[in-house]
Amino acid sequence: MSQDFQKLLQTPDMLRDEIWEAKFLNQFKSQKLEILNEEPQQGPDSWPYLLVQTSDSETAEPLVKVIDWLVLNGIGMVVNPQKEGYPDYVFSYGMLYNYAISGEFFTPSEVVPTGQLHFEKGQTLHTGDASKEYFPDFARELLKTFFAEQGFEEVKLLLVSKDGEHYDLCFSLESLGNPPEEEYHGILEALSWFFPTHYSLSLVSEKGLPKFFNL
Repeated sequence: MSQDFQKLLQTPDMLRDEIWEAKFLNQFKSQKLEILNEEPQQGPDSWPYLLVQTSDSETAEPLVKVIDWLVLNGIGMVVNPQKEGYPDYVFSYGMLYNYAISGEFFTPSEVVPTGQLHFEKGQTLHTGDASKEYFPDFARELLKTFFAEQGFEEVKLLLVSKDGEHYDLCFSLESLGNPPEEEYHGILEALSWFFPTHYSLSLVSEKGLPKFFNL
């Protein structure tokens, strides 16, 4: 473990800003991890997390090996939870998924995902199924399992763009049982844990739109 990385870990929680976070994530890529508990633990947000600590010990695992296992099993990661105060970092599943496909935990985006999507009558749209590069099989299968556990066996989706550059991953309201509008935020918040932070997710009706695709 380099001295620079050790200094980052010693930075008080109150002084950890965006610059600290960028440095941490960049240097974290080269770290090795000691698994503190073989069984994932439920976090305050109810999602499962593997508890790990950064380590130079001979039994420590390379970061890539740990992430490869986590993305296949639908688990997030908490780094150094044993320290006093807050853990050094908490990775959602979507952040690890993004690393698995791009080598980065965050991907910069010009558009801030909002969950709101409105279509004008006669508007030209670019639509299709999500590609494996955008939504790989390992993530797709995990989300399918998640929905099945909620009682939704045939969820449908559609990738939609108004300009051919920025896309929204739209989930069919009909395939989710037409939940009341007041539940939309909670559903999208839950779904966001599964996806990279720059992905824009929406709930839309299939009416008036091109064919949706099975998850």
